Amino acid sequence: MAPKKDFGIHDTKELRETADYYKLNTKAVKDLAEANEENSPEVSEQELRKYRSGLKIKVADWIKIILIKFWFYGAVCFFFFWGLGNYITANLDMMVVLGFAMGAVTDLLINNVIRFIESTPGGYDRFMMFPKRRYWTIFTNILYMFLVLAFVVTTYNVLNIAILAVMGGSKDGSIPVGVGPILFGVFSTAYDSLFIGMKRLFKKIIKDAKNGAKGSKNV
Repeated sequence: MAPKKDFGIHDTKELRETADYYKLNTKAVKDLAEANEENSPEVSEQELRKYRSGLKIKVADWIKIILIKFWFYGAVCFFFFWGLGNYITANLDMMVVLGFAMGAVTDLLINNVIRFIESTPGGYDRFMMFPKRRYWTIFTNILYMFLVLAFVVTTYNVLNIAILAVMGGSKDGSIPVGVGPILFGVFSTAYDSLFIGMKRLFKKIIKDAKNGAKGSKNV
């Protein structure tokens, strides 16, 4: 008689362990399938960094934002001021073009890049003048960038007047400091950061005043 082939597990302990194993894995698969933001446990930012790919060089948030804004504003100067300089000769017309370009780039490119690289939703809102994306924010960003541009142009003028005063004037009529992508990017980023800092300070003052008023009522 041919020997019987044993394809099963007849030991009671092994059967129990096998059943527990499949029960545990079935529960894990079910938990994974039903996972969402409400029932998932919170994980610290430090723990999340362990599983993120890329270089482990830590760069401060404000440095990353400054470099992004500096690059884009410098690019606006390169492509619009330098690129259209031979076609748009009137200074006022050029300022209008630059203001619209800076506002559109801020709303459509810079702010979206900032939102893309932030670790958590809203984590980099403090680096944007208008952090919430709306259909009308492009218009507010354009108006805001006209303000930034006005201060940038004023800085160029004051800087050149001061240098010419020290030098005793220009013999050939040239200006000491011309408009270039690097310095334009530095000035634009600096004033943007200044105005955003003023906005945050103003909001903090208002918040502290409201909290103080509530505290005095509760006394």
